Amino acid sequence: MMTDLSKLKARLLADPETRAEYEAQAPEFAIARELIAARVRAGLTQDEIARRMHTTQSTIARLESGRTMPSMRTLTRYAEATGSRTVIRLEAEMA
Repeated sequence: MMTDLSKLKARLLADPETRAEYEAQAPEFAIARELIAARVRAGLTQDEIARRMHTTQSTIARLESGRTMPSMRTLTRYAEATGSRTVIRLEAEMA
């Protein structure tokens, strides 16, 4: 199964337009991975995070999907709900 997914991803990313769109989404997916990692570290479900943030589980699912870029306020609220802290870092691009 994993090999099939890897092959499919490689085939899709061979297309320059698809690759460009995929790379454009990288920041959103990186944030989504961080959100999920914080929730898992805290041992919480999406529903528990939602209750702590006074929102819905479906909102948390959308945040963790990587399809949207959350605001700083939302990131901070999510961090607080998971017992984490928000850290922003700008890194120099590798030439």
